[in-house]
Amino acid sequence: MLDSVLVWIDKNRRAWLDDLKQWLSIASVSADPQHAADTAAAAEWAMYYLRGAGMQTKLLATPGHPSVLAVTPEGLYPPGAPHVLFYGHYDVQPPEPLDKWLSPPFSPAQRDGRLFARGASDDKGQVFCHMAALVAWKQIAMQIPVRLTVLLEGEEEIGSIHLRSVLEAEREALASASTVIISDSSQFAPGIPAITTGLRGLVYYQITLTGANQDLHSGVYGGAVANPANELCQLLGRLHDASGRVTIPHFYDNIIAVEEAVREQWEKLPFSESDFARGLGLEALRGEPGYSTLERRWCRPTVDINGLTSGYQGAGAKTVLPAVASAKVSMRLVPGQNPAEICANFEAFFRAACPPGVKLSLECLSASPAALTPSDSPAVRAAMAALEIGFGKSPVLMREGGSIPVVNWFKEILGIDSVLVGFGLPDDNLHAPNEKLDLDCLYGGIRTAAALYDKIAGN
Repeated sequence: MLDSVLVWIDKNRRAWLDDLKQWLSIASVSADPQHAADTAAAAEWAMYYLRGAGMQTKLLATPGHPSVLAVTPEGLYPPGAPHVLFYGHYDVQPPEPLDKWLSPPFSPAQRDGRLFARGASDDKGQVFCHMAALVAWKQIAMQIPVRLTVLLEGEEEIGSIHLRSVLEAEREALASASTVIISDSSQFAPGIPAITTGLRGLVYYQITLTGANQDLHSGVYGGAVANPANELCQLLGRLHDASGRVTIPHFYDNIIAVEEAVREQWEKLPFSESDFARGLGLEALRGEPGYSTLERRWCRPTVDINGLTSGYQGAGAKTVLPAVASAKVSMRLVPGQNPAEICANFEAFFRAACPPGVKLSLECLSASPAALTPSDSPAVRAAMAALEIGFGKSPVLMREGGSIPVVNWFKEILGIDSVLVGFGLPDDNLHAPNEKLDLDCLYGGIRTAAALYDKIAGN
């Protein structure tokens, strides 16, 4: 039956592309209140599309944007079929800066075998691969190989702020699933499909130093009072030593080392450090000594300044000592690092180093641990077989430097491991202008999703 489904998928490529363009045309920017109606419209679009695949659907209201829940009714799956949960998100990042887009972000455009639009890869395009696969199964087989539950949220791009409450409210309906499937990641490279078995965690802080009760004339007061901008720069400069290692006490304690066999596998991947640097417009790469670039991105922790704000930044000169200086700092965590301990050590580090004359404020904006998926589970083996069917190549196992907090929530709240099967590519411009999805990835993703549920069912 799978062969017939795959043939039908290939014959309907034009229809899949047209349908996806409709969804991408809805500006579901969850961070912008002006797009609240668009975000709700994107949820409804997904709900009705899933209903067209025979699923029972409903919107789950939250204090923010709704989630979409779809379940396969009895008769749409074989008796005794395994229960699978698919998770994705329909909200997208803000499109700014608009002047950097070659075509409007919510007017999907095809160029050179690629589809350009905000959300094309993150995550509407990848979610759509699964929705299209369900339609294909329904049309050809009149049922889906597994008992499937689909959960799509509308707040992933703003921290999934209400998703925990949704999972807890729906715990009874979701906890019987044997695995979670997520397509919100990428392949290793063009022509090299991959399963992501690990994600780094994230701790994110806002640091603020306050000095005098107002900005001061730098000529009158310079050298007599503490300058919050100067002091903040010195504090941030202490976060790393000359080699680039993080100096926060106990930062590297308890890290779980990567198995040597895994490191050897990564060394065999077709990755060129010089090409990687050249693609970023850099003459050289820099990072923690003793590790390759892939290891630094996938399995080593980091501390990075994400933003600095202080003083006058307009045209010309304005000689002031700013009253306030602030920075945003992210820490990417790896298995073994406890977010609560990292937060405590980070705060102790800054409080001990803060000089007199300024007041320190520390605000933790998010904290989530790293995630690892067992690479030898039946679901991972099914995903590997499905990717080979979908893309015609054996997949590799990789990790990802970013974070998907919901992976840990599924484990914590529901007790379910997640399998990350990504269809995008590393150059998809996620969160940036000219986001895109290669059409080969779209069609290969639909084929893979169709095969995945068949393989999980044991066929």
